[in-house]
Amino acid sequence: MGKLDIIKTDFKDLYIIETKPFEDKRGSFARLFCQEELKQNNIDFEIKQINHSFTKTKGSIRGLHFQYPPYSESKIIKCIKGEILDIAVDIRYNSPTFLKYFSIKLSENNNKMILIPKGFAHGFQTLEDDCEIVYFVDEYYNLEFENGLRYNDEKLNIKWELEVSDISQKDMNHKLIDNDFIGVCVE
Repeated sequence: MGKLDIIKTDFKDLYIIETKPFEDKRGSFARLFCQEELKQNNIDFEIKQINHSFTKTKGSIRGLHFQYPPYSESKIIKCIKGEILDIAVDIRYNSPTFLKYFSIKLSENNNKMILIPKGFAHGFQTLEDDCEIVYFVDEYYNLEFENGLRYNDEKLNIKWELEVSDISQKDMNHKLIDNDFIGVCVE
């Protein structure tokens, strides 16, 4: 009962995780994290932080955020209220999917999470009002090593679902990718 389905994607080390809720007349129960099940799939993930975000307005964008080594972080993302379009951009130096992105809809109803490895920028757009997201993170936040990519950078060509209704000034001001951008080197 409650095991996780861990599904490979075309991006190295990026996985979709599907929960298998147990339901009865009281409601449901689902496992969201199991270090042992991840290890059985050769995934090393130790939770150091659990973060929660609430976004009021449909169409809002948060991201695309990442941290440079040695504070690069892997994340498991779960939408617990509403629906989002989650985006992971590969910024790993010499990766065959460098500057390509993976997108998936996560919602309170679809029992899906995404495991985003180190070396990816992450962001999402809310597809409904009042969305809540939980992040399991394997590294501590470090302001000095934080950076981001612009959500509308033409080099990424991300297909957002909705017109942008809200975005922070910080996220709006991330630099565009230039020819000097080599990404990040992660082990």
